[in-house]
Parts: sequence; structure tokens; C-alpha cells
Amino acid sequence: MGLSAEAQFHVLAVDDSVIDRKLIERLLKTSSYQVTAVDSGSKALEFLGLHDQDDQIDADIPSMSPDNHHQDVEVNLIITDYCMPGMTGYDLLRKIKESHVLKDIPVVIMSSENEPSRINRCLEEGAEEFFLKPVQLSDVNKLKPHMLKGRAMEDQSNINKRKVMEQTQTPERTRTNYNDLEVTS
Repeated sequence: MGLSAEAQFHVLAVDDSVIDRKLIERLLKTSSYQVTAVDSGSKALEFLGLHDQDDQIDADIPSMSPDNHHQDVEVNLIITDYCMPGMTGYDLLRKIKESHVLKDIPVVIMSSENEPSRINRCLEEGAEEFFLKPVQLSDVNKLKPHMLKGRAMEDQSNINKRKVMEQTQTPERTRTNYNDLEVTS
């Protein structure tokens, strides 16, 4: 019974190291999570249906744009390495938290370096946890409450959207008003 409930959770694992990526993937699958593993922050954004616009000229344009063909993939948690070439895990965290579409997805940062300033910066920016590598099964066991919280926030958001839709589709608003029309034949 517990396995089927946990199997519903999908984790996006991001790490440029093949060994670390395979380790976290194995630990997550051992805990019955569905796992998608990618080797960079930009591939993570692509998988999430967003693309990075680093070459933008206008500062008013958001740095992330939705790409609708990936919106059907639900990710319940993102676990990312901190130190990666190109986009760091911290950069990925910031882009996720800046996105109105993805901001409620819990993000966990991993690093082999125990630097308190780095850890505090990630936690202040919105990371749920900061794990030291190598990640252990006991670390993976700490993920489920974050996924449950993320799913609860997503469910509440969907309820709020549904209420707004119901309010805008009341009979008075959807029914065509013919009272002021004169029909002549």
C-alpha cells in the first residue's frame, strides 16, 4: 500500500556527474519514486517545459517562457547538484522559484562541499533541504514530506483556480442577454 502511494511521486534529478546521478537515481527508485535524470540545469528547464532566454535584451521580459508541450509531465520534487558547469544548482533554484508555474515545486540542493554560506544562501532562496554528498538513503527518506507539502500547495492552487472559473461562469455571465433586443420579422 505504501509503495503505490510513493510511486505516484516524480522526482527530477539534476547532476553533471554520471556517478552521482546514477547514485541518486538508484536511491530514489529504491524508495519507489519515479525518476527522470538529466545532466544540466538547462536540460532540467527544458524538461520542465521552460527555456532559458539568456540572450534577452529587454529586462522587462521574464527570463522564463512556458513551452506547452511539456506541461503534461508532473514533477513533485527537483533534486539538483549545486556545482555544475553552465547553470549552477543555485541558478536553477532561482529560476524555478521565479517561475509562477514552477515556484511551488520543492527543490533540494546537493553538494560535496560543506560551506555554511552556500547552504544558507540556498535555503534563503527557497531550497527545502541541502544534502551533503554522497546522498544517503536516510536523506532520501526526508524528501516525502516536502513532496506532500508541494502537492498540497498545488491542490490548493487548483481549487482556487476552479473557484475563479466557477465565479466567472455563473449563469448571469454565460447566458446571452436578449432582454434589450427587439426582434422584428
